[in-house]
This record gives sequence, C-alpha cells and structure tokens, in this order.
Amino acid sequence: MPNIHDNPALPRVFIVGGGFAGIAAAKALAKAPVRVTLVDRRNHHVFQPLLYQVATAALSPADISSPIRSVVSKIPNCRVVLAKIRGVDLAQKRLTFEGGAVEYDYLILAAGATHSYFGHPEFEKVAPGLKTLEDATEMRKRILLAFESAEYEGSEERRKAALTFAIVGGGPTGVELAGAIQEIAAKTIQKDFRNIDTTTTRVILVQGGDRLLPQFPPKLSERSKRDLEDMGVEVMLDAIVTNVTPDGVEIKGRGFLPVRTVFWAAGVQGSPVGATLGVPLTRSGQVVVNPDLSVPGHPEVFVAGDLAAAKSADTNEPVPGVAPAALQMGKYVGKLLAAEVTHKTTPDQRKPFAYWDKGTLATIGRFRAVGMVGKFKFGGVIAYLLWAGVHIMYLVNFRNRLAVAASWFWNWMVNARDARLITGEAKLDIKTPRPGELILAREGAEHHTNPEPVHAPPPTVVATPG
Repeated sequence: MPNIHDNPALPRVFIVGGGFAGIAAAKALAKAPVRVTLVDRRNHHVFQPLLYQVATAALSPADISSPIRSVVSKIPNCRVVLAKIRGVDLAQKRLTFEGGAVEYDYLILAAGATHSYFGHPEFEKVAPGLKTLEDATEMRKRILLAFESAEYEGSEERRKAALTFAIVGGGPTGVELAGAIQEIAAKTIQKDFRNIDTTTTRVILVQGGDRLLPQFPPKLSERSKRDLEDMGVEVMLDAIVTNVTPDGVEIKGRGFLPVRTVFWAAGVQGSPVGATLGVPLTRSGQVVVNPDLSVPGHPEVFVAGDLAAAKSADTNEPVPGVAPAALQMGKYVGKLLAAEVTHKTTPDQRKPFAYWDKGTLATIGRFRAVGMVGKFKFGGVIAYLLWAGVHIMYLVNFRNRLAVAASWFWNWMVNARDARLITGEAKLDIKTPRPGELILAREGAEHHTNPEPVHAPPPTVVATPG
C-alpha cells in the first residue's frame, strides 16, 4: 500500500499537540488530500479532566490515557512524531525541533497550557500543579507519603502539619482535589493506620477570590462551598498566597499556615511555543487569534485549545479553556482546511468560530456536584450522575470507558481507592521518630534510628554429658 507521505504534491499539515484539539483536527482531516503529521513530546493522549482522580488514587494512569498512535491508527494520512517543539518561524514557514527543523504548508498549534505561578516559579517545586500524568503520580505519591510520615512522626506539631493539606485555587481542579483528599482521609484509609487517626486530617482550600468556581452562578458557588464544608474541608476565601515553603504557606493578612503538602490549582500559562510566534499574547501567554482561529497575518497558521485566546462569534465571549471547547476548535480548524485544500472554499470565505456551550459541570465529592446547562442550574446527585456520564462519553476509546466505569462502581460500592501506589522513591519526611519505632528519619533530623537500645537475648546454654 503506497505511503501518502511519499507524495510531495500534497500539502503538509503539522499539528503540534496530541490533546483534545490536536486529535480532533487530525480526525477532521482524515479524508482530505493532505499529509498530516501530529507532533507531541509524549506518546500518549491524556484525558485531563480526570487527572485529579489519578492523583487521588481513584483511577490508574492507563484508565485515562491512550497511545496517540493507537488513537489515530485509522487515519490513513496521519503519522505521529515524538519530539519537542522549540519554536515557529512564521516568515520561513518553519517548525523547529530540538534536533532540527521542518517546513510546513499549514500549521495547527494545539500545545495546550501549563501551570501559572504568577511570577513565582520557585513555588513549583514545593506546590506542584496538575497537567500531566507525571504531575498526577507525583501528587498521589505526596498525598500517600504524608500519611505514611505522620504514622511514625514523634513530634505532635509535625504530625499535625503532615496531616494538613492545602490546595491553592478554587476553580474546578482545586474543588475536586479538596473533596477527593478529604474523602480519602475520612472514608478510605482510616482503618489502614495504627498510630494516627486519619479522620483528623485538615484539608484547606485557599481561594484568592470571594467565591469558589467563579465561572458558575453565585448560588452554585455557594452550594459548592457548603458541600465542601459539610465534608470537612476548610474553605478560605479572599486569601492571597504570598509565599510557599516546605513548612507551609504564607497568606496575606492572615499569617503563616503550617502545612507540609501543598498543591497548586490557581492558574494556567500558555505553552512557551506561543511566545516564539512574535504575535500579541495575553498576560497568561495565550495567542490572540483571529475569528477563524488563525494567527494575525498568517492565514496558514492556526491556534486551537488552551493556547488560543479566542472569542465565540455568536456571543463575543471568551472561549473557556475546557475539553469541549478544545474539541470544537480542533474539529473546526480541521474541517476548514479540508474544505480549502479541496477548493470548496477560500480563506476569505471562512466563517468565524462559534463555541457551542453544552454546559459546565464540576464534581465536589461522592454524589456531590454542581451543573449548569443553558438556563438550568442544579446540584447534588443529578449533577454528579450527569458529570460521570459526560466524562465517560468523552474518553477516547471503549477500553478507557469500561475501565473508568468499573473503577467508579467499585469505589462507590466499598469506598475503595485501589490505585494507592507510591511510585518512585518513597522517602518519609520524619524529623523525630516515634519512641520504640525502627524508622530512619530524613537527613538532618534529630534522631536517625531507634532511640531505645535493642538488647540481644542471652545465649542458650546446652548441657552436655560429662
């Protein structure tokens, strides 16, 4: 079977990013007479809305991810390249990699976004965010190691700090993380430990604004706050974090909060590749695009997904950085290019992108969620079941849908989170081991071994015949 990529007469379309927008664009171009190359620095597509469930041990990484090659295997004109993009030369129509460069005819940038620490990159080491599978497994490790360290910490003050979690940011990710960690401590692992009572765990959600989930109506924001507090989460509003250290967080006007595990969910920053275009960006690093999602002055280059600062044509409102929007943007660009390369339309006939808002959902805990679909605003069990159904539907393949549904059903039946695996180096953070415990503390600790001497038993005397 001839390789379509060996035909030099066909236009070359490069798609940067194997997320929702990139995959949708590739699928929309499946029958177009073009050579599509999908480039990503990782070999897998991740369903980011459920990353927090990997971080909180409800799901395994494979449940929410699929190899990109498998996802696009039925697209005959699409090939996959594993590479990291360094930048874009718009004038030369060239895409640069760490090991070279390649020329394109059309380019779709769907590189997504990363964490924003608002000018404090030093916070990242202490307070990781949640954008990749690596982030999720690191977060899971920190959550589980906090309980393991508290189990053998002899200092009451440090034990309390180990059992305190702070989440910075009251958007969907922050709310979901806070509720899930609280459920782990209160319902999942309370019988697993002998020296600590995990139900005394403090989960603190720190929000800089005056309400949670600001994209929802005030009543639903208040409901989410009430639900979290009913679960035991402490919600701090109008709380600006000014510093994060290994020992806690500093909150403007409220002092220092001793906490050893901090997670960041306060903002996003566009992929650095956007800055290489040399075009206007927003403060958060998103590329300001034309109504057709193209880069100003370059109708052959498009930006889709979280990296695009776009407005919907029908409402003139900013397109939100959510999975449905990325899917729609990718599909829109792919169809637009497919029509142009077959001469059905021309660039000056492009219709502007209009986002169809199918609704917004956010889960808080078991059977606790809030939702907004059109004029309908609701919460509780109905919102939770709708949230679960929508998320299963958006997973890329049947295997993922089946695995997630089965895991959720099992977790619901027995309050289990069976993916409680600490991967990588499991290093306890103990300064003063509990008396009588054979525990090695971290470097620089007050004690490194069992403080009580271990005495060998006396030798056994065996009588021999004389």
